[in-house]
Amino acid sequence: MGARSSGAESMEPRALLLTQKPEPMALFAFFQTILLLVSLSLRTCQSEVLSEPLPLTPESLDVSINSAQRCLHLQWRVHSLAYHQELKMVFQIEISRINTSNVIWVDYYSTTVKWNQVLHWSWESELPLECATHFVRIRSRVDDARVPEPRFWSNWSSWKEVNEQNSLGHKASSVFPVDKLVEEGSNVTICYISRSHQNNVSCYLDGVRMHVEQLDPNVSAFHVNNVAFVRETGTNIFCEMDPKDDAGTVLFVSKVLEEPKDFSCETQDFKTLHCTWDPGSDTSLVRKQPYQSYTLFESFSGEKRLCEHKNWCDWQIAQDSQEMYNFTLVAENYLRKRSVNILFNLTHRVRPMTPKVFFKNISATNATMTWRVHSTGNHRTLLCQIELHGEGKVIQQHNASIKVNGEYLLSELEPDTQYMARVHCGDANHFWKWSEWSGENFTTLEAAPSEAPDVWRDVKSELGNRTVTLFWKPLSKSHANGKIRFYNVIVENLDKPSELEPVPIPAPANHTKLALDQCSYRIHVRANNSVGTSPASVIVISGDPGNQVEEERVNVTADGFSLSWKPQSGDVTGYVVEWCDRPQDGSCDLQWENLGPNTTSTVISSDAFRPGVRYNFRIYGISTKRIAYLLEQKTGYSQELAPLVNPQVVMSNLTSHSFALSWKDYPTETQRSFIRGYHVYLKPKEGQCHPGFEKAALSDNSVCCKYKIDKPEQKTFVVENLQPESIYEFFVTPFTSVGEGPLDAFTKVTTPDEHSHLLIRIILPTVFCVVLIMIVCYLNSQWMKEKCYPDIPDPYKSSVLSLIKSKENPHLTIMSVKDCIPDAIEVINKPEGSKIQFSGTRNSLTETEITKPAYLYLLPAEKNYSGPGPCICFENFTYNQAASNSGSCGHVPVPPTAPSQRGLLTSLENLLKALEKNYMNSQGEIPAGETTLNYVSQLASPMSGDKDSLPTDPPVPALCSEYKTQMAIPLGLASPPLSENSSVSSVTLLDQGDHHH
Repeated sequence: MGARSSGAESMEPRALLLTQKPEPMALFAFFQTILLLVSLSLRTCQSEVLSEPLPLTPESLDVSINSAQRCLHLQWRVHSLAYHQELKMVFQIEISRINTSNVIWVDYYSTTVKWNQVLHWSWESELPLECATHFVRIRSRVDDARVPEPRFWSNWSSWKEVNEQNSLGHKASSVFPVDKLVEEGSNVTICYISRSHQNNVSCYLDGVRMHVEQLDPNVSAFHVNNVAFVRETGTNIFCEMDPKDDAGTVLFVSKVLEEPKDFSCETQDFKTLHCTWDPGSDTSLVRKQPYQSYTLFESFSGEKRLCEHKNWCDWQIAQDSQEMYNFTLVAENYLRKRSVNILFNLTHRVRPMTPKVFFKNISATNATMTWRVHSTGNHRTLLCQIELHGEGKVIQQHNASIKVNGEYLLSELEPDTQYMARVHCGDANHFWKWSEWSGENFTTLEAAPSEAPDVWRDVKSELGNRTVTLFWKPLSKSHANGKIRFYNVIVENLDKPSELEPVPIPAPANHTKLALDQCSYRIHVRANNSVGTSPASVIVISGDPGNQVEEERVNVTADGFSLSWKPQSGDVTGYVVEWCDRPQDGSCDLQWENLGPNTTSTVISSDAFRPGVRYNFRIYGISTKRIAYLLEQKTGYSQELAPLVNPQVVMSNLTSHSFALSWKDYPTETQRSFIRGYHVYLKPKEGQCHPGFEKAALSDNSVCCKYKIDKPEQKTFVVENLQPESIYEFFVTPFTSVGEGPLDAFTKVTTPDEHSHLLIRIILPTVFCVVLIMIVCYLNSQWMKEKCYPDIPDPYKSSVLSLIKSKENPHLTIMSVKDCIPDAIEVINKPEGSKIQFSGTRNSLTETEITKPAYLYLLPAEKNYSGPGPCICFENFTYNQAASNSGSCGHVPVPPTAPSQRGLLTSLENLLKALEKNYMNSQGEIPAGETTLNYVSQLASPMSGDKDSLPTDPPVPALCSEYKTQMAIPLGLASPPLSENSSVSSVTLLDQGDHHH
């Protein structure tokens, strides 16, 4: 104000001077002064308004909610601004959660404020808005450079409460957000709300328990950072406080929408633009569809097109000859939007159509390829690229320029070979892209085979003849030049020239057998197809059997068998190495390899080689006369393996102090590696190892003694220094470079006593003598039987029959009882008593009926009998089954006086009839009270000293030299023994009915 007052005083004299001038000038000066004062007054007033702080408090604050986006939208006004006044202001916004004192967010918002303008501001919450009550307030401050400092904040607006928990409804508990859709890699906060106070809340994300934070008594929350895509159906979330109070939701995680890649557009006919792009990962889900769409917008024409596909779209070219195009491709889904842009000239985006291909003039080595491309307008020049494929790879590549039609000659082809030729074209002036490939297959014609077959032989000699097996390898496709139909084999005898006749062998046979003698032969082999014949392959079978070479071991490397041999000087044209691929199968799959004359080493490898199998290699030199001769022979294993079996050991020469072991060699085919020696294991009872042995641990952790035999050809071993009557266990196994044989069971052996050999010397001869005697007795058993226990003569086969002269029946062969005149009759009286049951009958004799036998001696029937005197009879117990208890046979001397002939003959006639009847009834029964039937034999007279010898008074009769007639007399017919006064005629014979049934 002081400044305003000093200015008035300085003006006052000037005003006085003006009043002294004439009137027109005074009037002008007056108006000028008034105008100056008004201008100063307005400027001073304006300066005072900008310099004073104004009360610019935000008013009319309104808050709206977007629950799906978890956003709070604020809007307000500043009513204190003057009309048309603009000021730059800063607004401070505070957001509290649950209560106003819990401020969770403070932000500053700067903008230029106009009079009566509505201001907007949004805030996104990491916690779903349903989970807690929020409070918002705002204040402002002028931040305009025209307003001098100091600048003060306005007063805070009143708190604005935002409560979304009313949306819970009547549910006891809920989980928010509900079915939320987020992008992969986002951070998400999940809350669990219940109407009751929470205690021990558990929440699980796809089965994994999460750490829960309690916000208030009814709300708990947990955070998931960098959420991952699990499945298209979403990730399950589940919370519970008790089994009756639980809730859940699904969190849908989609892939991040990518910016389209490789966006381009092209045309083939100048009518349609075909635009393509790579959409990247698909963001679509099964239950939640984040609508993913693609839109094309062309800026020059202003046209827009919604694409129906996710990776391509067609655009119709306008007829107004528009050449430049500016396309924008927009990709959009529920969460975000992406876009790319391209600008191009239509004539620079031309891609020709796919050509049509044909072939003509196909031969064995050439073919002509033609093609046609549909016009793209104005007959544009096209650059075409041609490729020839054979066996799956490109073998030729050519370029050609055409207008519409093209033609190219393909040369240097292989006969009878299938090829594939293809072509594609591009714009020669403004090249953009090649057209699609178009190709066709074709096959060249056959030609004669260009190379001789690879031939080898296997010669086996037997009994002066040779069997030659001729082998050949099939020609390769490049040399066969077609399908081989047969092979011609010509055998030429070099010692005996003769006419040669080819023998055709149909394909695909690869060998044939020839039976040759010891002459030398030259063999020619040719392959034939439908066009011609190959050159001949010649091999000579020499009559010389060849030399034998010593077998050597071959070196084995990781690549195979490494063979080398000494170079041969002279007329060597090459070398051949032969071997068998599968020797373990028992049949030789013969293989061979031809090598040049300057080669002295090679490596043989094959997929057929197996570990543990021995392979034999023979190296031959080939002379200029095509004769093969053996140079070296080698053997080896592709990989040595430990033996599977142990030798069969035989023990011999067992003594009290030693025993010998021996075993046979292995067959070469069964050896899995080269045997370097043998280990002899011994388990002595005392546990001490003998000289030469060393202690060793077996695979079963047992300890024994081991002896090492370093010579594989040694197949015997003597174990010495043993103790008598001791138990030893032994075991023999081979060892190789890769280990020894399996651990088998030990064999036990017990050494004998030192004196046991003496016993053996005694026992063995004794046993030998006994066995010899038994053999002699067995061989002379018939003689022993005749001497010790002769067979009882069969009455039907008796020699007596030959002595009987029957006038009635001169052909009598069976002795009848009535034809015999007995010398003596033995009568045994058997009183009634216990019965004896005979075999095959039901009747028996009583034992009390058996009494001592009574004998009846009869004199010769004729009075003038001049034969030998009476002989002593004895009982033959073999024919008397009931004579065991009858005592010894009593011998009664014959009385000197002979009975009357008539009585004797009468008695004998009746007796013989009864005897004949009883003789025929051999299977009958003997009832009680009857006597048994005995046979009485007649021998020589008793010698002196006999117990029952005859009295010395009668004269001694002559000796009997043979059996007399044997008779069977029923005991019931015999009379008691004769007394001194009795005679033969007084003998009473039993009635025949008494002994016949």
